[in-house]
Amino acid sequence: MRIGELGAAAGVDIETIRYYEKTGLLPDPARSANGYRAYGPAHLERLAFIRHCRALDIPLADVKRLLEFVACPDADCGDIDRLIDAQLARVRARLKSMQALERQLASLRGRCGVAHVAGDCGILHELVAAARGEACACHIEGHSGSKKAEISTRPPAHRGSA
Repeated sequence: MRIGELGAAAGVDIETIRYYEKTGLLPDPARSANGYRAYGPAHLERLAFIRHCRALDIPLADVKRLLEFVACPDADCGDIDRLIDAQLARVRARLKSMQALERQLASLRGRCGVAHVAGDCGILHELVAAARGEACACHIEGHSGSKKAEISTRPPAHRGSA
């Protein structure tokens, strides 16, 4: 099959396939008599393996390492366990970070409950306070920073000619 057919079969962009070839994740295909790349079932299987690993958010370096284990089925799998344990730790850390972000956004959202003018918006007031280095609702411990610029939630007064 050609690269477009391989991409369609695996659900991967052509540019991604080329990148995987360039980085050594996907072996170069044979060339047909007319010079076109000819991909086979092994390419499709390997591409599906890579895609599945990427769906698990496994970094490409770790995918490459896993592929090395696929090529050496008699190797000890302790490194595979450690690799997945490390990925699991990264995911758990991201979850913890995302939960903290959720709490911050919920706290910020709690500052404005009804529709009104932007100048009276509690969310904007909190964001401006944080920009000024003041404590804000979404960061309980506060934020220390410098007052480099004066920020207002109200538009500047109109200066007309008298």
